[in-house]
Amino acid sequence: MEASSKMQSGLVTVVALAFVLDLLVAEPPKRLHPVALFGQVVGWFDRRFRHPVAVGTVLAVTLPLLAAGVVGAVTALAARFDPRAAVAVAALALFSTVSLRMLFETAREVIALTETDIEAARTAIRALVGRETDGLSAADLRSGAVESAAENLADGLVGPLLGFAIGAQFSLVAGVGAAAYLKAVNTMDSMLGYRSKLVGTASARLDDLVMWLPARLGAVLLAFAAVDPGALWRARSSAREPTSPNSGWPMATLAVATGVRLSKRDAYTLNPSAELPTLREANSCLRVVGVAGIGAFLATGVVVWF
Repeated sequence: MEASSKMQSGLVTVVALAFVLDLLVAEPPKRLHPVALFGQVVGWFDRRFRHPVAVGTVLAVTLPLLAAGVVGAVTALAARFDPRAAVAVAALALFSTVSLRMLFETAREVIALTETDIEAARTAIRALVGRETDGLSAADLRSGAVESAAENLADGLVGPLLGFAIGAQFSLVAGVGAAAYLKAVNTMDSMLGYRSKLVGTASARLDDLVMWLPARLGAVLLAFAAVDPGALWRARSSAREPTSPNSGWPMATLAVATGVRLSKRDAYTLNPSAELPTLREANSCLRVVGVAGIGAFLATGVVVWF
């Protein structure tokens, strides 16, 4: 019983430390960031191959498993020396896979710039979206920032935390390994998962699969953060508008819960009966995302404790 309690305390400590680090530091230095280093490995394969689909399938299977194995092995090695060292390493690893403060601050900067410097806003939003930003209006830019905040809440926070919560039912090593696996899958999709890149086809399909549940859990968190659980039901039709089977759920839920329209030109319009977000509405949307993000950490702590 005592050993079980210590393990539970260690798991909760990992989640708590990851949250504090995200709040205080936002992200590790880029030259040391494990995700950035993994991205460099993925970038090496972003080229033409004679059999791109076959190569991409091998990459989609092996690289995330390799990332999970490395993170798990380092944590296991630390545990051999001292359980407290393992908790510290695991917290650093989990912190490296999640992003809330950086997402919030980047989106907030874009929204603020729409009122003062539209060209700077068009440049700043490129850190969040992959669409063409030239010619976007202030309202379009605010919509893009809010959409990205909702989508990345699921991809960049709920996904890794869910992986940790599931893996932690077996061990600390499995928890951080699972978080690293989900983050690696999502990173590969963000770098290679475009129709113009056949080498990324398998990565995109795998991301659709593993992010199915995080996207919907992200939508649940957003609905409750907005104190509007019914938004999940009202968002169901709009959620299918984007071509992605997942991204529409958090975006549409946030749109209907906050009473704004979110739209990407020639792609989708969510909650079409409303208007694009004003400055005040966009900031209100971000606050909902922030509360949902905190809720994700709290929920993960509760799950790993019990």
